[in-house]
Amino acid sequence: MNLYRSLSLALALALSPWVLAGNPPAPATTAAAPTPASTPPAPSPAQDPRTAIASKIPGVKAEDLHPSPIPGMYELMRGTDAAYVSTDGKYAILGDLYDLGANDNLTEARRRDLRLKMLAGVPESQMVIFGPADARHTVTVFTDVDCAYCRRLHSQIAEYNRLGIRVRYVFYPRTGPNTESWTKAEQVWCSADRKDALTRAKLGQALKAKACADNPVAREYELGREFNLQGTPAIVLGNGDMLPGYVTPVELAQELKSINR
Repeated sequence: MNLYRSLSLALALALSPWVLAGNPPAPATTAAAPTPASTPPAPSPAQDPRTAIASKIPGVKAEDLHPSPIPGMYELMRGTDAAYVSTDGKYAILGDLYDLGANDNLTEARRRDLRLKMLAGVPESQMVIFGPADARHTVTVFTDVDCAYCRRLHSQIAEYNRLGIRVRYVFYPRTGPNTESWTKAEQVWCSADRKDALTRAKLGQALKAKACADNPVAREYELGREFNLQGTPAIVLGNGDMLPGYVTPVELAQELKSINR
């Protein structure tokens, strides 16, 4: 379940568009009785507000919540989805957090770090790689064998390599498990020559290989879901930026040059 679905469920259970606490609001015609001002008791060291907050959001653990730059709000990341939840667990804001003074998207900065961390958990032995190890730049591309723009990108793989760009492919069959595109991805991985098989599959040629055990397609598909992919190709740069969609070799080389200045 992604973060937005988790919070939507929590919000629905709370009977209010924003209140997560689960207590129904007082009737509009009933005036709230005044209460004397008092200082709330300090929580004991054993009390952690994150535990109470996590109990109201399905699938969330206390350790998933982190202090945010906004006083009184915790940051909650599920994959690369972001939300900010009040310390009393009553309010949530879905979306990106900006530092207006610095003109900086703080949430996207967190996403860049998370993408790199998650990709670091995928060994290159589970990727199909085109380009030398000592290339100037390395990008990771989520690809679908049947995606038209993925095929266009791969038709220019020699040009990307010529411009010093090493391409690491991971599989993201957009149609999901038990579909033709999924089977083709497994066939590519289970072929004796994966690079040749991927090229032939993207040309529309049928492959003879059968799906083999412990292929990485399912794991990489789930990784793409964690990245909240909206389509393919999705190109992850060395700094964690993600470019959604096809980018020409020259444009990609220029983008990589700009982030390495």
